Amino acid sequence: MIKYFGAYAATTVVMLALDLLWLGVIAKPLYQQGIGHLMAERPNLAVAALFYALFPVGLMIFAVAPNGLMSGWGKTITAAALFGFFTYATYDLTNLATLKNWPVALALMDVIWGVVVSAASAAAGKIALDRLAAL
Repeated sequence: MIKYFGAYAATTVVMLALDLLWLGVIAKPLYQQGIGHLMAERPNLAVAALFYALFPVGLMIFAVAPNGLMSGWGKTITAAALFGFFTYATYDLTNLATLKNWPVALALMDVIWGVVVSAASAAAGKIALDRLAAL
């Protein structure tokens, strides 16, 4: 069981670090330009913490745990990328369908980011799971 907690921790740390870099530095101007009028002055940290606690659980359930010990990198990365694609696409397509002037380019960029951050985070989880299982 400890190996799964370690894999969850690695998945979470990598996702949080990459997302902070992405949202706080790299893509921040793009989000401000596209949806700045909707953005809060300060993020709701309690809700953000809940997201960063739950999303890696999804990566663990659908990508890391079922593919970590029995398969190679391909299945883990593919499952994580698909998880990221479908979850981020659900969010962005819902916004495109329901919100006035939601930028299509921002939605596409966000879905691509979901694929990248999910695959990278699950890769960290797989590394941790494989190494902890070998102990």
